[in-house]
Amino acid sequence: MSKWHVSERITSQKHKKKNSSDFAKKNRFLITLNVLGSAGPIRFVVNEDDVVSGVIDTALKLYDREGRLPVLGSDAKDFLLYCANAGSDALSPWEQIGSRGVRNFLLCKKQKKLQITDRKPSDLIAHKGSSCWNAWLSNPLLLSYYLTRDIFSIIYI
Repeated sequence: MSKWHVSERITSQKHKKKNSSDFAKKNRFLITLNVLGSAGPIRFVVNEDDVVSGVIDTALKLYDREGRLPVLGSDAKDFLLYCANAGSDALSPWEQIGSRGVRNFLLCKKQKKLQITDRKPSDLIAHKGSSCWNAWLSNPLLLSYYLTRDIFSIIYI
């Protein structure tokens, strides 16, 4: 009878260990994250149920800690994460990183839209005038067209 009691105790202890280890141990995997404009990838371990915004935040901290260039900043909202192997849609910031079964990712900075309110009106006028002359001078065909047109108009008058 004591043997039976001991085997029950061992079985219950194994069962408890299994449940506690399942609870503490999550599915973890190594991801490779290429940063657009950087020399090489960043590799680190994530949990399967981590959200994309958390992974981006972790990647930016690692990138900064390693002293890589170009300097990216630390705001995860300014970046998009793409699957390197599948599709062209960016992952949602609330999506779980393991939902697509992909291990290779591409981190890109969002393009900022230039708004007219960001610049002074005098800057816009000065820029517009100089770019017009630069376009004429840098394109010889355009310059020769306007010069020959003026010459022919003088000859025919």
